[in-house]
Amino acid sequence: MKRDTIIIGAGVVGLMCAYHLHKAGRKVTIIDEGDITDCTSFGNAGLLSAFDKGCLAYPGVISTTMKQMLKGESPVNIHPKLDPKLFTWLFKFAASANEKRFKRTVMLFEKYGEDTLKLYEKMQKEDNLDFDYHRKGMLSVFTEDATYEKKLKECESKDKKTYKILSKEETKEYLPCGNEKIKGSILFTRNAHFDPKRVMLETKEFLEKEGVEFILNEKIIDIKFSNKKVKSVSSLTNTYEAENFILSTGYQTLLADIRKKSLMMTPAKGYSITFSMPNELKPKTSTLFSDLFIVMTPRRDSVRLTSKLELGSTDTKVVKEQIDSIKSNFEKYTLPFEMKDIKEWTGFRPLTPNDIPLFGRDEEYKNLVYAMGMGWLGMTFAPSIGKIVRKIITKDLENKNSDDVLLFSGFYQ
Repeated sequence: MKRDTIIIGAGVVGLMCAYHLHKAGRKVTIIDEGDITDCTSFGNAGLLSAFDKGCLAYPGVISTTMKQMLKGESPVNIHPKLDPKLFTWLFKFAASANEKRFKRTVMLFEKYGEDTLKLYEKMQKEDNLDFDYHRKGMLSVFTEDATYEKKLKECESKDKKTYKILSKEETKEYLPCGNEKIKGSILFTRNAHFDPKRVMLETKEFLEKEGVEFILNEKIIDIKFSNKKVKSVSSLTNTYEAENFILSTGYQTLLADIRKKSLMMTPAKGYSITFSMPNELKPKTSTLFSDLFIVMTPRRDSVRLTSKLELGSTDTKVVKEQIDSIKSNFEKYTLPFEMKDIKEWTGFRPLTPNDIPLFGRDEEYKNLVYAMGMGWLGMTFAPSIGKIVRKIITKDLENKNSDDVLLFSGFYQ
């Protein structure tokens, strides 16, 4: 049986591509090697961080990271190995960390981030989905005087409606568990947060009820081409044909490698700790410990900490030393409390060297579309990317005719 559109990969990007294509009247099939209960999207912080958070490749990131390493507070670990692709990625990352690119990236983040928030709000209103969504801003907490002063200076050129500098007392109201070591805080008003698990499960349930086909626990390992099109994809036991194919496989590049398409991204291993804590100490909104690269997000029944990036690691297990490091850095700046019902998680994020996602139509095989490389910003941009992919397929657009692809895809940067 030949299907309309097959999406390979059921992370948040795959689900959002399916959502938008279904809304456009397309018959969609999603194939995933898992059962959509604990993929990388589930471990996301839940902070929709398109505004005032910056990106990984920012000016001065190399020197800042080195200083953090000396203090034992670095969020990044690089495992040395003889991998030319990783060395190339690191070189391109260093080259991307300049002022010109940083400014451009921030503008793109804000453009597509605002679009994403409106789409999430629309999904909840029109389809009655419960994402535990709150647009209460992001509290940015500083533990170093120098970075706090630098951020205050940057704010002088911003619209005063987009931020509020908080006093020590106001900071305590937003972050009751913070201690006296915190140097200062700024509430950036445009950001939002939600519960990634609810987003994934609610969206999946909605799509299933709407008739989207899910083929789960089936790993696609081969892709066949004929007459400048993808003819089929195959698992060990089945072959699937379709009019259109979307690759949304996260950090896994097997199918792109078979097609001989080089995707400049690396798997970045990240960690999260989800727990319950006394309600009187919970933060009022998602909180970024800016100097520690730790995000603390309140949820309906729990709180989540996310941090750490390991490059060059292939270990799929939770490394205790990394969890202990997150806790140790966090506890330096918070009051003592007991974390209960702790769940530790780790997973790999598809990280590009310039923070820009990889999406658009394949230049040679016209019925193949990519939707990958969103790194730690999958939740922040997935609905926007899904909407763009829908437009590419339903309007049969080439990349050169899609302003969004030319603006925001790493294929053209």
